[in-house]
Amino acid sequence: MISAVVLTKNEKKNIKDCMTSLSFCNEIIVVDDKSIDGTSDIAKKLGARLFIRDMNKDFSAQSNFGMEKAGGNWILFIDADERVSNKLSREIIKITKLSIGIKGFFMNRTDYFWGRKLRYGETGSVKLMRLVRKGSGKWKRRVHPYFEIEGKTSHLKNPILHYPHPDTASFIVSIDRWSTWHALANDEEGKISDILKICFWPVAHFFRNYVFRLGFLDGMPGFIFAFIMSFHSFLAWSKLYLIQSKLK
Repeated sequence: MISAVVLTKNEKKNIKDCMTSLSFCNEIIVVDDKSIDGTSDIAKKLGARLFIRDMNKDFSAQSNFGMEKAGGNWILFIDADERVSNKLSREIIKITKLSIGIKGFFMNRTDYFWGRKLRYGETGSVKLMRLVRKGSGKWKRRVHPYFEIEGKTSHLKNPILHYPHPDTASFIVSIDRWSTWHALANDEEGKISDILKICFWPVAHFFRNYVFRLGFLDGMPGFIFAFIMSFHSFLAWSKLYLIQSKLK
């Protein structure tokens, strides 16, 4: 049995397409962070097992809650702005029936930005643990979480399809929110911000994605994506500096 877990927060524009792509799953668990745009109503009408829960700036706690509520022996974690293609769904069904001894599967993710498929830069290096056996581990870290798994892992062939940020304005709003959470996570992990990290790490982040990971081959969308992600780095380290300055 396969359970899908989807975390939502004002995802009215995405939730229907997301859940439709998960129709092959035996159940869909939606953990909603008190949306005010009708997301939870849509999810419920589409047959989701709905739970309303304050995320409280902790992505991992929300995912672990969803995993606890899931009844399947395999758990698939999908974001509301992601889609599972027919090829990936068939691969998941097949692999969960045949896999013996494997506890989790990594997947690549393909980003679409400004209506264009990104092939390089940061998107080309993303590898995510998204399909796991229930009880094999837990999510860790409040933002940019990772799944700490116990046991053997493998990798699926087909990628998750990701349709984030329909325009630059929504991208910047998202970056502002996530950079705050990132700063809090860095503070909890004992990381220290300083002027060098604020000034030079974002530049290094941009060159890594745009030059060394060949993001320039994706044209203007590749440039904008790399630039805004480096801006995320700038915001996260700046906000961490402000947090730590207040504590002195």
